[in-house]
Amino acid sequence: MSYRSIFRPGLFAGQTIVVTGGGSGIGRCTAHELKSLGARLALIGRTAEKLEHVKEELGDPDTFTFAADLRKEDQVKAAIDGVMAWSGRIDGLVNNAGGQFPAQLKDISLNGWNAVVANNLTATFLVSKEVYLRWMEKNGGAIVNVGADWDLGNPGMGHNGAARAGQVNFTFTASIEWAHSGVRVNSVIPGFIASSGLDRYPERAHEALRSVRSRIPLKRHGTESEIAGAIVYLLSDAAAYVTGATLRVDGGLHNNGKATFYEVPDHDRSKSFNGFPLYRAPDVLKR
Repeated sequence: MSYRSIFRPGLFAGQTIVVTGGGSGIGRCTAHELKSLGARLALIGRTAEKLEHVKEELGDPDTFTFAADLRKEDQVKAAIDGVMAWSGRIDGLVNNAGGQFPAQLKDISLNGWNAVVANNLTATFLVSKEVYLRWMEKNGGAIVNVGADWDLGNPGMGHNGAARAGQVNFTFTASIEWAHSGVRVNSVIPGFIASSGLDRYPERAHEALRSVRSRIPLKRHGTESEIAGAIVYLLSDAAAYVTGATLRVDGGLHNNGKATFYEVPDHDRSKSFNGFPLYRAPDVLKR
């Protein structure tokens, strides 16, 4: 079965799009949707085996894969060298790679802090800068940074909150500095998404991941397809006048976090969208 996108076939025909963290979760789903819309894909991530598995799923031997630690500038440069040698152009970039773990500030080591900031902020900067210098500065393009909510702080994952706040601030700055080159830079802010990444959280976090749906106004977790759709929109010409924006895809959770005198009644009126036939719900949500 092919990906069931709501966007028109051939939307990205002739375009090369780089997806970091393309070996699993949201990156994998986004790759499948972009491929279904005619894009040539370059998948970059830390684990070669995962990238090759997604390439096999896509059924396209032309898909480019490159294993790299995107926290390291030399490896980022090598990855983009590879993309340019393969395609000669980069029309879109999805900065999706990242990672974090739950911990209170008092328990986070300097190494743990630096690792999360590097995964979620430094990598976004390094890849975006390299893609801009190598192609987009002279040819234009679209960059979408996939982040996480940070606006009210991130108690229990303060390193992630700090990194994601920086990532959005980088989005704001790059959208201004690179506008004269015809480059649009935007962010997607997912809420709690039923992605394979949830299964990487430790056991102590599982009940919180399951029970959070009661605080979400739409009363459910989001799907990978719902994030991929937002990314595709921001990459597309439909968003030609959108830059420096943060698009929240969180079922209303962020706004409800400020509610004191109202509780959303329980309901099942929000119907999810899932266009990805290979999607499997994370084990942590099956209980």
